[in-house]
Amino acid sequence: MDIIQELLKDIPLPRMAKIRQSFPADEVKDVENTVRAELANTQVLERVKPGMSIAVAVGSRGVAEIDKITRVVVEEIKRHGGQPFIVPSMGSHGGATAEGQIEVLANLNVTEATAGCPIRSSMEVVQIGRLENGLPVYIDKQASQADGIVVINRVKPHTAFRGSVESGICKMITIGLGKQKGAESCHAYSFKYMAENILGMSQIALAKMPFLFAVASVENAYDKVKKIKVVPAEEIIETDKQLLVEAKANMPRIYFDKIDVLIIDQIGKNISGDGMDPNITGRYPTPYASGGPQVSKMVVLDLTEQTHGNANGMGTADFTTRKLVDKVNFKMTYANGLTSTVVGPTHMPTVLDTDQDAIKAAVKTCNALDLSKAKIVRIKDTLHLGEIWISEELLPEARNNPNIDILSEPQEMTFDDKGNLIE
Repeated sequence: MDIIQELLKDIPLPRMAKIRQSFPADEVKDVENTVRAELANTQVLERVKPGMSIAVAVGSRGVAEIDKITRVVVEEIKRHGGQPFIVPSMGSHGGATAEGQIEVLANLNVTEATAGCPIRSSMEVVQIGRLENGLPVYIDKQASQADGIVVINRVKPHTAFRGSVESGICKMITIGLGKQKGAESCHAYSFKYMAENILGMSQIALAKMPFLFAVASVENAYDKVKKIKVVPAEEIIETDKQLLVEAKANMPRIYFDKIDVLIIDQIGKNISGDGMDPNITGRYPTPYASGGPQVSKMVVLDLTEQTHGNANGMGTADFTTRKLVDKVNFKMTYANGLTSTVVGPTHMPTVLDTDQDAIKAAVKTCNALDLSKAKIVRIKDTLHLGEIWISEELLPEARNNPNIDILSEPQEMTFDDKGNLIE
């Protein structure tokens, strides 16, 4: 028996029970017709003239129904005589390559076939201005040459800073459409100044480039579309601010404030820019954002297939597994840190051979007075917080919460013959 196995052999793993957390669940049931109705009601399509080339900016996040929203926007632009094409708008994601960004969109089911128009992917940008602090403002070259630009994006809280606008339309305009150079510029003076940089850069872009309108969505706690709003270009900044307030009010959460061990089955860029949303885990990559539970030790077990080896965010965990590390594309992962200037999330946690070893290591080091009564929460990922697992010690707290239903009796954690955790 090696030294690691010797250290972990007597570590107890508390029994776990499945629970259901309930959150407000207002949802847009017919996304496509809602988008059409919003486009018609706002009359923004009247800005599209026959023969105009229209760049449609589509990002990299796992935005709910992004493929349907994109298809309808493209169809309606074409119906009004426009000639739309999609511009991947995701900063440095996809390994900061044109091919990688097309692949990211394909993982979201946004392709030339599903969208009904060409995708023109390039990392080439043009500089369109400069902030008073000296930072240059960039935009995708092909978008800059279009007759009009339309932005599609979700509005939600950011994972590393707080401001009047965070991860929404303005960020899409500045960092998404700015590609790697735009993202690098906006991040250059750290996340401390990110909110003001995004606002300043978006003001310049909106003033100098032919933006027509944006299609913004807000999601509920179950990763479903709660609201769709079509926004004329001149109203983008104020609407972005308003929708952020609504988005924050509809965020899911873990209903337990003090957790000894948080187990996360998978992380990935399709889940959050940080692999796992710090607003959920309470583990932030910068000191400029806060909130969420107090977690003593956190373990991540695997990467999603859709992240293509980008393990950004793993560094905020304490422990991980050999199977996760074997899937890491380090160049793609490090590109995130080099662009954002925040490299902590790309660091390597302590690596254990199996899920079982990683979880035991987290329990051993969580500093609970009685390890057999450690307060443990297990989630699939930070997008899916409806049904989760909790240890026996948390059951009394769960029973006193009217937003929690207990779905199972406590049971032992089970592992396959390779040490992988199974339900």
